[in-house]
Amino acid sequence: VLVGGEQISAIGRGICVLLGISLEDTQKELEHMVRKILNLRVFEDESGKHWSKSVMDKQYEVLCVSQFTLQCVLKGNKPDFHLAMPTEQAEGFYNSFLEQLRKTYRPELIKDGKFGAYMQVHIQNDGPVTIELESPAPGTATSDPKQLSKLEKQQQRKEKTRAKGPSESSKERNTPRKEDRSASSGAEGDVSSEREP
Repeated sequence: VLVGGEQISAIGRGICVLLGISLEDTQKELEHMVRKILNLRVFEDESGKHWSKSVMDKQYEVLCVSQFTLQCVLKGNKPDFHLAMPTEQAEGFYNSFLEQLRKTYRPELIKDGKFGAYMQVHIQNDGPVTIELESPAPGTATSDPKQLSKLEKQQQRKEKTRAKGPSESSKERNTPRKEDRSASSGAEGDVSSEREP
């Protein structure tokens, strides 16, 4: 992990965790994710059998990088990050996540990036193996509609955002208007939102 061209963190063999923190994440989800990450069997055993050993079994390292962009919802072609936990709360949550990892495993084997910084993360993905982990849905054994999972709620929000009828602003877009030559085309990678990295 580099910040401002300077290496701030690195690991050898192990797992790189890109952590997207949602508005709805709680201590329960945090504890579940720590258990899953440390016990996920993604490494081979001594005899070469794949999917047999965890990062803890192998005594490998864990590199954590907070990445709010994982909570992205596209509005047209523009990323929107309203499902991500606000920075002030997310930083405390991220630090608790790291603390829980260090308590559960070996603190010297847990490394991290710099929260809120613009980072360059160089990952050598062996395999490649990339696994997306989600917190368990609360009340998955029940069919009670009040007990929707976090993922279902997020999906509903995404669908509501997409399914909204034509708003005043979209009606205006359909009416011809004068061309503004000073407006940005977005060709230089304008993916800004109300929230900066």
